Amino acid sequence: MARHNELGKWGEEIAAKYLIKHGYSIKERNWHLGTRDVDIIAITEDSKTIVFVEVKTREQDEIMDPADAVDRKKVKSIGYCANMYIKYFNLDMDILFDIITIVGNERSDAPKITHIEDAFNPCLA
Repeated sequence: MARHNELGKWGEEIAAKYLIKHGYSIKERNWHLGTRDVDIIAITEDSKTIVFVEVKTREQDEIMDPADAVDRKKVKSIGYCANMYIKYFNLDMDILFDIITIVGNERSDAPKITHIEDAFNPCLA
């Protein structure tokens, strides 16, 4: 597996643990719809909101904030997946789109985790 894929997988694991620690339940990880995907699909602690989470992992953030890598194309892709997921499972819940950034690597004692709640609206992309 390529180094960046290993780093991304590690970051998604850190993000999932973070969400669980903060009361979310994880419904899906790496949910695919053709070539599109959502990194994490979670439900809030009150079970009223479904959250589609994009995880961005970088070893360092001096050059660019990892959240800036969530561009318009990615936002549209996540929105499309979310729409299909909600229709497929016939869900009637509030919806949020979050970004979690992880800065560090497998050797980091304490990676930097930033959770941007309600980070974007795919309808506006």
